[in-house]
Amino acid sequence: MSTHHLNWAGNQTYSAEKIFEPATVDEVQGLVARWPRVRALGTRHSFNDIADTSGALISLAGLNPDIRIDPTAMTASVTGGTRFGVLISELQSQGFALHNTGSLPHISVAGATATGTHGSGDGNGILSTAISAVELLTADGSVVNIDRSSGQLSAIAVGLGAFGIIIRVTVDIEPTYLVRQDVYRYAPWETVLERLDEVMASAYSVSLLADFASPTVLQVWLKTRLGEGKHPELAPTLFGGTWYDDSDEPAPDNVNQRASVPGPWSERMPHFRLDRQPSNGGDELQSEYYVGREYGVQALEVLRTLGAQISPHLLISEIRTAAADSLWLSPAYERDVLCIGFTWAKHPAEVAALLPVIEDALAPFAPRQHWGKLFHFGADVIGQRFPRLTDFKAVRRHYDPQGKFWNPFLESTLGTP
Repeated sequence: MSTHHLNWAGNQTYSAEKIFEPATVDEVQGLVARWPRVRALGTRHSFNDIADTSGALISLAGLNPDIRIDPTAMTASVTGGTRFGVLISELQSQGFALHNTGSLPHISVAGATATGTHGSGDGNGILSTAISAVELLTADGSVVNIDRSSGQLSAIAVGLGAFGIIIRVTVDIEPTYLVRQDVYRYAPWETVLERLDEVMASAYSVSLLADFASPTVLQVWLKTRLGEGKHPELAPTLFGGTWYDDSDEPAPDNVNQRASVPGPWSERMPHFRLDRQPSNGGDELQSEYYVGREYGVQALEVLRTLGAQISPHLLISEIRTAAADSLWLSPAYERDVLCIGFTWAKHPAEVAALLPVIEDALAPFAPRQHWGKLFHFGADVIGQRFPRLTDFKAVRRHYDPQGKFWNPFLESTLGTP
C-alpha cells in the first residue's frame, strides 16, 4: 500500500476506495453527491480510524485558505482544511491572535477542532471553544451556516466528522500578545503532586513532560503571557526544578524558541515549528485521557504505580489542563480537566495491551479520551462519560439521516446511529 493511504504516523491504512483533494467547494459538493459513503480527511494526524470510510475520503487541503478577518466582530474565518499554522501566521501579521493553540501548528483547523484538540492553561478552553460559526456541507449537498445563536453548534464544534464536511470555520480572535517560554528541569514528583494546582496555575499555559517511572518531572514548561511594561522576573528555581537555558543540551530544532526569550504568541504558544516535523516525526503513537481536576493528583499517583509497565514503551507523557466548556462531546464538557497525554514508541501490540490497563486504573476518575488518539473504551463506557451523546446523535440524524458520513469508528464508539 502506498503512503497515499496511510496516516501521518503510518499506523493506520485507510480503506477508502479513493482519496480526493478538490480545489473548489463546488467540486466537494459534487463528490459528496456522487459517493454513498464520505469522510473528510485532515492532515492525517489522528492515530485511530476516525477519518476512515469505505467510500471517498475528501481532503480540503487544496482549497484556498481564504482567511477573512473581521476586526469589528473580532473573528477570523478560514477554510476547514487550512493548517492552524497558516492561520496563526496570518493573524499575527495583522496584529491579532487566538486565545490558545495546540502543540502542533501542522493540524487542520476543522480536523483539530472536530476531535477536541487543545493546548494548555487553567483558564483556556479547548480549541473548539473559539468557534463562533461553521459552514457545514451536509449529505444533500447544501451548505448551512451554524453559529452560536443555534444550540446545534454545541454538538457540531466537536463533531467527529459525523455531520458532514466543515467547509469554513469562524473563530474568535483577540489582539496579539507576547509570550515567554521557561523550562524548569527535574522537579521532584512529590513536590509537583503536593502543589499540583499551584504548578498548573503558574503561567498562562503549563505543560509537564514526564516519565511515570522517573523520580522527577523531566520538564515543567511554562508559557507566560506578557503585558506591556516590565516583564515578570525569572526565578532560578521553581517547585524544586532548575531553570534551563537550552545551552548544555540544546532543545530539538523542531521546537519554538525557549530559554525565556519573549516572542509573538504565534511562535511561542505552539511547541513545534511549522517548518519542521513535529513531535517524534511521526515515528510514534499517541493516547490521551482527561480527568476532572479534583482527581488530578490521584490519577497521576495511580499512573506512577504503573510506571514500570508504561516506561519501556513511552517516549514522553505530557500533562496539561483545560477549562470546562459546554460542547457536548468535548473531553472538558462541564468540568475543568487535567489532560494526561502519552506519546508512545511505535510498539503497537504493547501499547494496545497497555491501554485497557491504564483505562482500568483511571476508571474511578471517569476519564474521557481524545477522539483522535488511541484508546480502548467501547460505546458502553463512552455513553456514560458523555451525558449529551443521545442529543448529539439526534442532531447528527437531522443532518445525515442516511448515514453518509457514518463510519466504523463512530459505530464502535457511539453505538447505533
